[in-house]
Amino acid sequence: MKISKKILSNGLRVVAIPMKDNPTVTVLVLVEAGSKYEPARQNGISHFLEHMCWKGTLKRPGSVDISRELDELGSSYNAFTSHEFTGYYAKSDGRHFRKIFELLSDIYLHPVFPEAEIEKEKGVIMEEMNMYRDIPQRHIDDLFMKLLYGPSPAGRGILGSRESVSGLKQRDLLRYHSMHYLPESTVIAVAGKVSEREVMEEARKIFGNVKRGRKAGKPKVRESQKKPAVLIEYKKTDQAHFMLGVRTYSMFDKRSPALALLSSVLTGGMSSRLFIKLREEMGAGYYVRSDNDTFTDHGFFQISAGVDKKRIKEALRAVLAECRKLAEKEVSKRELDKAKEILISGMKFSLESSDDIADFYGGQEVLKRKMVSSEEKARRIRAVTPALLRKTAEEIFKDGSLNLALIGPFRQKGEFLKMLKF
Repeated sequence: MKISKKILSNGLRVVAIPMKDNPTVTVLVLVEAGSKYEPARQNGISHFLEHMCWKGTLKRPGSVDISRELDELGSSYNAFTSHEFTGYYAKSDGRHFRKIFELLSDIYLHPVFPEAEIEKEKGVIMEEMNMYRDIPQRHIDDLFMKLLYGPSPAGRGILGSRESVSGLKQRDLLRYHSMHYLPESTVIAVAGKVSEREVMEEARKIFGNVKRGRKAGKPKVRESQKKPAVLIEYKKTDQAHFMLGVRTYSMFDKRSPALALLSSVLTGGMSSRLFIKLREEMGAGYYVRSDNDTFTDHGFFQISAGVDKKRIKEALRAVLAECRKLAEKEVSKRELDKAKEILISGMKFSLESSDDIADFYGGQEVLKRKMVSSEEKARRIRAVTPALLRKTAEEIFKDGSLNLALIGPFRQKGEFLKMLKF
């Protein structure tokens, strides 16, 4: 598979990944605009704008005009917002490439943000907030970010608050769009049944004359922690949901493969350490997961689970004990090899379709401004030794660095603070 990258004269980056034997094509437009770029009073505007871009353009005045045209092509389409970027995509039969490229470009370049639709969409966003708050295993992520980063941009929710979203006006969306939706902060990734020449022709034709602007930046995340921290959201539930974690490093750090492997050892597969401990041996919970979440200037390693509320302390002690073991003793070659295969195979499984490929390379480009192949990522994972894994665990699993976010029928955080030590 050949991956090519071209930069237009106005700074827009175009990534083309032709896949001759794939019948579909995916067009993905990514822009450096997410919740970290927002002022506090407009928290949620990146996500709100993403919704509103589908509500009409100069050429297609209503949301139905957009959705009907995409549906007539049999397309799969949607958008998403994260802390650091927003994405819009459409996937269709390869023969519809030019149509979906033009349509997504229209959504990105010429949204009109009808005032009547803005007021209606506020209700939709409020219900989205309610939906996620009612899903503890999803809401715990927001709670953990709030615990780590407080009122700073990194600690605010992507959806914003009821107050901030309620106050958004058409002029706010227009101004935010003009500040961030600029060619020098945008990546177009196209993967599937299409040639590099076709991709570049469409990109130059539609985006070639778009003018540069002055891209607004985001404040740098400042890390500061000297003692363990706990944040509890009281909720009358039968199951307690927790996220336990420590601060790590940005996505540019060379220790990322080792951190990913620590996660794989702990929760990768049904023979992983925490799956066996919490589910098979203790019977305390149904799900347990972990990950090293990375961003452009910070990161954190987290472990989360839903457990019997009466056994929350028992479960936390078990998780802490498994982390301590990783820092005290090297894993065996057999266990590390298994973790590597799970990690590498999972990456390959996620790259089986044109939308997966576009996301894999486009996501790297919008954040890092460079791309690494899956083969190179696999090589870096395979290079991690048991000694390096243990050293990495020693570096991050320290008493003063622990953080616990908890959702359940609990009010006193003091009893949990006493537990936060390896």
